[in-house]
Amino acid sequence: MIKVVGIRFKRAGKVYYFNPGDIDIQIGQKIIVETVRGIEMGEVAVGPKMVDENEVVAPLKQVIRVATPGDCDHDRQNKEKEKDAFQICLQKIEEHNLEMKLVDVEYTFDNKKIIFYFTADGRVDFRELVKDLAAIFKTRIELRQIGVRDEAKMLGGLGPCGRPLCCATFLGDFEPVSIKMAKEQNLSLNPTKISGICGRLMCCLKYEEEIYEDIRREMFPIGTKVKTPDGEGIIVDINLLRQTARVKLVLEEETDFKDYPVGQLQKIIDNGTEKQDL
Repeated sequence: MIKVVGIRFKRAGKVYYFNPGDIDIQIGQKIIVETVRGIEMGEVAVGPKMVDENEVVAPLKQVIRVATPGDCDHDRQNKEKEKDAFQICLQKIEEHNLEMKLVDVEYTFDNKKIIFYFTADGRVDFRELVKDLAAIFKTRIELRQIGVRDEAKMLGGLGPCGRPLCCATFLGDFEPVSIKMAKEQNLSLNPTKISGICGRLMCCLKYEEEIYEDIRREMFPIGTKVKTPDGEGIIVDINLLRQTARVKLVLEEETDFKDYPVGQLQKIIDNGTEKQDL
């Protein structure tokens, strides 16, 4: 077992584990740590705890110190400089006539690197742009191409539901979302109905997927012949949330449709004699 503390560097960002050593650390504190990018300031998202060594990526980086008022002032100054750097980069992108969209700019805490995040439809030759930016800022420059989901996470906004984007408020990682999830939940397959502002399938389709899968396993599929309290019929539709099935009945040569709770149905085996409870 090893003692770790979870640090988040961006709102709704991924949590990374660090070695707190003997430093007294509380959730919500600003912390100075050493990362692969250099010295960074983050916020404690997970308090000190013991975890198995197999759960962390070795070698575990060390927490340097709890952030001082001077560190917080320096971080605020970096945020102001990022705004100026953003405008300068926009101007240089226009001068070089590059087909790319600048999304965000980030200074590392130690000012040894500036990272420019952008989106583009394809590969972009930004070598001359990097040279110009390095000459202006006199430090290391990194241009990082990101996807549309990452762009939405950085910029934020309101989703189709009217609430702030999940990715920008609490989702640390993006999970795979498929059209199959929308089908399982009987949602409209109209792309405008099930897509977020990023243009990809909405992340919230994943939230209830496991529940729908569990319920579906307990229900007979459409087309199953069943026995009901009113006679035999065939399932033509199912309501997963209510856990009911709509059955097509033939009563005295008349067709009727009725909804039944799944507990009232028995499956009819092909030979017509054996019955199986749900």
